[in-house]
Amino acid sequence: MKNDKYTAMKETITDQKVQLVKGSFTPMEATDVVLSLLDEKINFHKLQRLRWCEGHFGADTSYADQRIAELEAEKVMARKFIRQAREMGKCLTINGTLEITINND
Repeated sequence: MKNDKYTAMKETITDQKVQLVKGSFTPMEATDVVLSLLDEKINFHKLQRLRWCEGHFGADTSYADQRIAELEAEKVMARKFIRQAREMGKCLTINGTLEITINND
């Protein structure tokens, strides 16, 4: 029995889920939550782009540039969607789960 317990402890966890957001929100609250999450991700890519350029003036930042543009477009779409809910006098349900997996490369 002792060996089984030791073996179970050595098992490798290959995926993890983190519940970031879950619940019902007013349009104002939903705006704060959604835009804050998108802004954090945009800032991540801006910092990543800056790090790539440090000491490498000609660094290829096209991926970061593309993701920033995509996320900015998502912000516009989110604002429109939330505005629609506000105009209808409705609240919004947000369920955001972050799934993390170890790559098998």
